[in-house]
Amino acid sequence: MKKAIIAMSGGVDSSVAAFITKEKGYETIGATMKLHSSNDTFDAENSCCSSRDIEDARSVCKSLDMPYYVYNFEGDFQKKIIENFIYIYEMGGTPNPCIRCNRYLKFEKLMEKMKELNYDYVVTGHYARVEKSPDRYVLKKALDNTKDQSYVLYTLSQEQLSHVLFPLGEMNKADVRKIAEKNGFVNAHKKDSQDICFVPDGKYAEFIEEYTGKKCEEGSFVDTKGNILGTHKGIIRYTIGQRKGLGLALPCPMYVKEKNIEENKVVLCLNEELFSKELYADEFNWVSIEEPKEPIRCKAKIRYNQKEQPALAEILENGRVRVTFDEPQRAICRGQAVVLYEGDIVLGGGTIL
Repeated sequence: MKKAIIAMSGGVDSSVAAFITKEKGYETIGATMKLHSSNDTFDAENSCCSSRDIEDARSVCKSLDMPYYVYNFEGDFQKKIIENFIYIYEMGGTPNPCIRCNRYLKFEKLMEKMKELNYDYVVTGHYARVEKSPDRYVLKKALDNTKDQSYVLYTLSQEQLSHVLFPLGEMNKADVRKIAEKNGFVNAHKKDSQDICFVPDGKYAEFIEEYTGKKCEEGSFVDTKGNILGTHKGIIRYTIGQRKGLGLALPCPMYVKEKNIEENKVVLCLNEELFSKELYADEFNWVSIEEPKEPIRCKAKIRYNQKEQPALAEILENGRVRVTFDEPQRAICRGQAVVLYEGDIVLGGGTIL
């Protein structure tokens, strides 16, 4: 009998993934990653990984007669996720901590546990699919495009793909909730988590200042010609493409174009100046194909909720990837992920420079 660890977030998706896996005859245990100490900040309603989530996961496992464990990964989470999040913000980028959490915790630390226990698979509630081709495992988008989460899974290796199961990849959310309702799961109608778990109120700058004990210095807003437009309240408080909350009286709408860390300046521009056709990415992982030796036509997306856009991807001599879009894209953010697709197949992805 095959054995699987179910990554239990406390939400309805991972709970139904556990039910489906158990129904298919796998020997299963539930596991929740404890990533931070419980307090009011981390226990917000829209956050994941809270103490309530642990109790919900435990309740579902009990109803499924499934052993349940909580693994403490607080140290890894602090070092690999939170501190990296702060570093990227302080360097002027816009980090994506959920991708790093998948990479370094859910699909690294949990797979270490899987091997220690001599289990075969890690199961998650992600909406994505894995298929076996003659010579590789292929990561594919979920059948339900409205729930597809393949964008945050591009870091998976071939070894990891061979030991992961996504039971919800061919389902839609309504059917998932129906299964949860039918089985009386406590989280059948629980809202999906929306926010970064360690900053559930969305106040990134306040979190960074509190965590580091450093007050972010004020500086100048300037236009693309260097003219001073006003004073900003700390460079970490702004993101590329932002218009609201600048605190300026301007003759026309202006947006954050870039952040000059060396001079502590936030550069503003008109909307049309936010568009560009080209980006560079590093830490690239070719997940479903071998690294291509020639430029390839594909589609690419630069943020989770964006529709993929036609592009050309080219590997440079330094190993970085240049992505050139057919049409200019708005507000490309350093630190975010660019993910490449061919139809519903995830070719690979990397971090935007």
